[in-house]
Amino acid sequence: MKDAPVMSESKRYRTLVLWLLTLMYVMSFIDRQIIGILSPFIKAEMGFTDAQLGWLKGLAFALLYSIVGIPIAWLADRYSRKKIVTISLIAWSAFTALTGTANSFLHMFLARVGVGIGEAGGSPPAHSMISDLYPKEQRASALGVYSLGIPIGIGFSYLLAGALVESLGWRGTLLFLGIAGIALAIVLALVIKEPKRGQLDGHDIQLKSVGIGESISTLAKIPSWWAMCMGIAWVSFGGYAVSAWGIDYVMRFKPEYMPNPDNNNFEWLMFWFGMIHLFGYGAGTYFGAVITEKLAKKNISFYGIMPGAVLFIGVPALIGAFWVQNIHLHLLLVTIYLLSAGVYLGPSFAAAQTLAPINMRAMSTALFFLILNIIALGGGPTYVGWMSTFLTEAHGETHALRLAISSLVVPYVISIIAFFLAAKTLPKDWAEAESRNKIMANQE
Repeated sequence: MKDAPVMSESKRYRTLVLWLLTLMYVMSFIDRQIIGILSPFIKAEMGFTDAQLGWLKGLAFALLYSIVGIPIAWLADRYSRKKIVTISLIAWSAFTALTGTANSFLHMFLARVGVGIGEAGGSPPAHSMISDLYPKEQRASALGVYSLGIPIGIGFSYLLAGALVESLGWRGTLLFLGIAGIALAIVLALVIKEPKRGQLDGHDIQLKSVGIGESISTLAKIPSWWAMCMGIAWVSFGGYAVSAWGIDYVMRFKPEYMPNPDNNNFEWLMFWFGMIHLFGYGAGTYFGAVITEKLAKKNISFYGIMPGAVLFIGVPALIGAFWVQNIHLHLLLVTIYLLSAGVYLGPSFAAAQTLAPINMRAMSTALFFLILNIIALGGGPTYVGWMSTFLTEAHGETHALRLAISSLVVPYVISIIAFFLAAKTLPKDWAEAESRNKIMANQE
């Protein structure tokens, strides 16, 4: 009886930690996404080409974000994850503010590289901490909540742009976000405590330290881990590209939605893009994780089946959105896509954590993000920017961008294939992971 209050307090505490880490993830996606929304204003002031903007939106951020995540994850599997998360949030927020002071392409490129370096220390230690606060049966939904940081972050990036750009300008908006991130880092430092590693996977966990090479070798030999990684990487290739260029497309196709003191079209557009990401992408992310978790109790393969199956609906809706002539129909089709696109997040990250040995969990997430972001974040926006510039002379800026986005159907098909391949190998790999972690746990 004496233990009950402690357990109750523990549940409240872990919920608080989960939402604080989710809020940190929200900030990371606001800082990551905001460049895509501010892109038309940066282009107007700085005179950048689509190819240059593509580099800023994609490769500049992903370049070191992907690589630095590996040594940071190695540290997170050994040292205080709380400290790593806090320092990382301060770093990327400061570089977000510096992006707002850029006076050249090189200056802005380097600032975006700095944002990427900082954000590399966010998710790997956060995923590891969440996995030590929630048992494996609840990890998909817990990581689904954490993954809500993506739709909430993207949604609020639109809402904040609509609220701040006209009053603060694109530079002032970035300065505001930098200051807000540093304030959140202080809250994290004061509230979060470092959880005991592996505490929900058995009794008296004895963790053996492993090197980066051994971690990579071990994880790469798990077929389901690799297939889920490819699935999330190629669906994100399209997702990052669309997020980075969607507003550019609308403002070229419908220039009346540029900021104008004589109407509120820009604020209206930002509001609805914010809403469909918050509630469309958010619903797909949360309910996709919850439904998959329930289905997976009967068949683990649903961790791969669900993310792949829903894309058969979402991808045609997305491509269609860039060919319709009506802005309301465009928003409706993008909403359908976002509902399907969010489904992969919780299942993919839960698989990454559960399939990995306990002492490689931060590294597992870091490797997921390394592959994902080199392919998706580095490739998606950069590819569309390059393709749009290549096609502009023959087709004009608007149609060139439409064609570049439409060609994203190819990576989406690769993603669907990868998720269904994962579904075939997941039962065997999941069972082996459970057996391996029981041995590591030294259960009494």
